[in-house]
Amino acid sequence: MVEHGDIRVVHRGGSKINFRKPVITNDSRFLLCASGESVKVFSTSTEECIHDLRGHTDLVTGVLIKPSNHLQAFSCSADGTVRLWDFTDGILIKVRLLPSIVVCPVLSVSVSSQSLFQLVAVHLPQSGDQLVEARELSAVLTGISSNPAATVFGRGGEYIASANGLQLEVYFFKKQKAYRFSLKEDNKKGGKNTFTCVACHPNDDCIATGHEDGKIRLWRNFNHKKEYTYSTLHWHHSAVSSLSFTPEGTNLLSGGIESVLVQWRYNQENQRDFLPRLGAAITHIAVSPDGALYCTSHSDNKITIIQSCVKVSAVIQGLVKGESVGTDLMIDPRSKSLVLNGKPGHLQFYSLQRDKLLYNLDIVQQEYIHESGLQQFEVVKAAFDASGNWLATVEERKQKGAELELNLKLWAFDEQTQSFVLNTTISAPHEAQITGMCFSHATDSQTTMLVSTSKDGHFKAWQLAAQSQTDGKQPSVCPCPSWSCDFVGAYHGLVPECCSFSADGSLLAVSFQEVVTVWSPASWELLTTLSQPPKAIRNLCFGRLSCSKYLLGTTDSNLLCCWNLLTCSLEWSTSMDVSLLLADPLSENMAAFCCQAGCTDLFVFKPSEPRPLFSQKAVCSGMVTRAVFAPREEMLESCEESSQWLNRSQLYFLTQYMDLMTFTTKTEEERLMASSKQLVIDDSVAMTPFYLLLGKHRQQQQGGDDPQSGVSAERTPLPQGSVAIKELLQTPAHVLPSTSFLCSMFVQSLLISVTDSSKHAEEEMESEKEEEDSEEEIESSRTRPEQQAAVGGGEAAESAAPAMTKAQVRELRRVKKLDHSWLAGLLDS
Repeated sequence: MVEHGDIRVVHRGGSKINFRKPVITNDSRFLLCASGESVKVFSTSTEECIHDLRGHTDLVTGVLIKPSNHLQAFSCSADGTVRLWDFTDGILIKVRLLPSIVVCPVLSVSVSSQSLFQLVAVHLPQSGDQLVEARELSAVLTGISSNPAATVFGRGGEYIASANGLQLEVYFFKKQKAYRFSLKEDNKKGGKNTFTCVACHPNDDCIATGHEDGKIRLWRNFNHKKEYTYSTLHWHHSAVSSLSFTPEGTNLLSGGIESVLVQWRYNQENQRDFLPRLGAAITHIAVSPDGALYCTSHSDNKITIIQSCVKVSAVIQGLVKGESVGTDLMIDPRSKSLVLNGKPGHLQFYSLQRDKLLYNLDIVQQEYIHESGLQQFEVVKAAFDASGNWLATVEERKQKGAELELNLKLWAFDEQTQSFVLNTTISAPHEAQITGMCFSHATDSQTTMLVSTSKDGHFKAWQLAAQSQTDGKQPSVCPCPSWSCDFVGAYHGLVPECCSFSADGSLLAVSFQEVVTVWSPASWELLTTLSQPPKAIRNLCFGRLSCSKYLLGTTDSNLLCCWNLLTCSLEWSTSMDVSLLLADPLSENMAAFCCQAGCTDLFVFKPSEPRPLFSQKAVCSGMVTRAVFAPREEMLESCEESSQWLNRSQLYFLTQYMDLMTFTTKTEEERLMASSKQLVIDDSVAMTPFYLLLGKHRQQQQGGDDPQSGVSAERTPLPQGSVAIKELLQTPAHVLPSTSFLCSMFVQSLLISVTDSSKHAEEEMESEKEEEDSEEEIESSRTRPEQQAAVGGGEAAESAAPAMTKAQVRELRRVKKLDHSWLAGLLDS
């Protein structure tokens, strides 16, 4: 087993957009936020992603607008680099290497060393090179909080305030002196005084701090340790997660778990405005430099854009991530979107290609009450059929001292609304908790079948059948077919754990603890039992395509077994602690996630071959329990054997920290980087010298028999690959060199050699001669058949002569211009 460095694990699609505080540009047109290993640029009016700034190789940990140029932005990452971007054009300008792990940009940079965080000032050297190493570091504060919201600059950068635990530290740069203020852990009323966030007034010497008990303290006179004072504001019933002053300092914004944005009047704290029902707890608050827009990040991976009049204007929704995912990761066969648990009681349909939430489907259809300890219905199982016409969901609620409530719902896809509509609700489908559920994958079957297994010791087959009603002699079929139970199966009183259909739907495998049973869905006959491995079966999975004769399963005794269904014997087995086993629907490949020493390893293999195609150690920490193969829009053409398993499908998985990760190859990353830097030219652009400069005229030269295209094909193409033109087209205007520097190179690149010009002049003279003699050629072509008929009928029946060469044409023209009047006199005589 060999590990391959060309394939690596990345955050792509569904990454957190609430990981760090977003940034609004000076003109309030764009919003920048860290998202996985990239920086996303959203439009504040249309909510669309304008640019996806890629280049970092690890998690982006912060974004900051460059103070001296409002069209550029810094981004820092755990890969140890700070990158400068032109976010309006999506172009990387400069990369600076840092000797430590970057955490957050606040003009100074936080770095970590042995889990101890300190604030250091980094000197960014000025250089013409794109890649520069920054080596000048100077420590400012030590022992700061790892939360970026707890460290901010105050009043034009005169001082910096940092809170950690129960201590607030204020450092003045000119004095080079720090003041520390401490609070008791609990006050007299039992409140918790731990600091959670800090904000500084833009004009006054005032520091606002948030605390765990929901209080806000306004600190003044903090430049004199013995004379400092603070006043207290209190509305939040839980911890204050974020604070932010408006640019003028007239208002203070605060937010927390209540999902309410509170706007406090500065020096008039009794007057405050509220914006309630924002949907989820507020994690970050940002304000545009002109004060026109507010922005709040929420715990459900959402960004809300709010006008200064406290009115929501736009919502940017990312992939909703809760504490856990009850359903498996699924791919909708119709929209090719990722489907999993979303808001409480909902399923979310998320487009991985567009990195955008398509819509939420309300499964429970009950109002969710935000109260801790209250048991409510939750979606625990979901499955699609092969065509995407049907969706099955299971919701359950377990209350103290009450029986388990179960509902099995079948949803039909509606073509008009382009969504799923509830078709059948089955209350209490089983007497105990449902452990597994799957649809038959056969697309040519006459009926649609669903199988569910339960801890009550039975598995049930649900079949879609049209209800017939007799009216006279001919029965009429109801236009709305419903679902009913077709078969109930059991095996010696054992508890079924999981089930799986074969690719063609001809076999059903159900595991009853340590026994695997194989059934025929056509007759519900028990075909065979497989009881080779000890202990209970965790997962069952049939092979695909050429490996469809194999059935694979994992056990609690850390075994991966492969049975041959043709011989009903164990083909091979290996000792592996497999936490998740899944098959690629578009190939024979299978993926096994194995947990060892607190980390998860990945093995990709074919059931017919004992040698793995790909293996990678420690793809993430913790155990992976949710993963899915997503089909690609465009097939990759990787020639290496180790990466061919990624050609048709892309493997996504969820870590224990609810991060959606995937695997990418080096060639795929280079293609994405190249596509993001391409200049997109509209096909409707007129044929101008600038259009020809980009080389678009080559497409017209290759195709078409238009005689005019030959003229343009003979032109010498302009040297669009020259250094001067690349500088002009690929470099932002505000960072271009002086015109005098590029003018000489640019003009020289447009010049055409003398030999080429003489050839073109000669060809133009020949074309002019051809136009002058065109009338004579037409007359000669008309008289030629008559002359041939006069000479003899045999020659007239012969085929046309082949085309003459240029020398023969010139000789013919010379003969035509001779005086033939004497020949006319002989004919008259």
